[in-house]
Amino acid sequence: MTATAPTTTAVPTTITVPEVWPEVWAVVLAAGQSRRLGQPKQLLILEGEALVRRAARAVLEAGFTGVVVVTPPGELGQQVRAALAGLPLTLAECSHPELGLSESFRAGLAALPAGVAAAHFALADMPFVTAEHHRAVLEAFVASGAPLVLARFGPYQMETGGVRAPPHLFRADLFGGFTQTGDHGPKHLIAEYGQEAVWVDLPREALRDVDTPQDWTKLQAGWGE
Repeated sequence: MTATAPTTTAVPTTITVPEVWPEVWAVVLAAGQSRRLGQPKQLLILEGEALVRRAARAVLEAGFTGVVVVTPPGELGQQVRAALAGLPLTLAECSHPELGLSESFRAGLAALPAGVAAAHFALADMPFVTAEHHRAVLEAFVASGAPLVLARFGPYQMETGGVRAPPHLFRADLFGGFTQTGDHGPKHLIAEYGQEAVWVDLPREALRDVDTPQDWTKLQAGWGE
């Protein structure tokens, strides 16, 4: 489902932001089971670095107050946490990732400290979403205070093929709605508050992710283009 909004922020851009920033945390969702890929996507190596570590570094460099990474349970969780060693992160385990993406969202929210103004959600398998892109979402929230900041990957008009995909940022007063999320995350919140959302336009090439072996082969072949 797509939504329209009165405000669009392009990247790169300059946004006027206040001197005192609200407390905004980022959450990297990295508890997926990678069923279609057949191997843990979090641990795939690109440019000498596991995808989960690459994703975590990008949000760390964007300037959020803190960063939570949601990991799977068991041996895979241990491997994911090892891949993140040395980074200043809060780690949260999703005990039942098989129940759907909603479980990861809730695990991430539960790990946030009290009093945060908003949470920014990113995926571990989108290696071309950079610190600059995350920073644009953060600045759009700081400047607007909107309940939602949604990323849109060009072309930037939805009717001509733009794609809405994470990262997305949710203001704290929407957190209660995550108790109602299904297997595919907070789509109902986006539908309900979409008219109040601020959009951040990101380059189409940043949309590349890894769901299947074919995705991974194409991503590796296209690296550096």
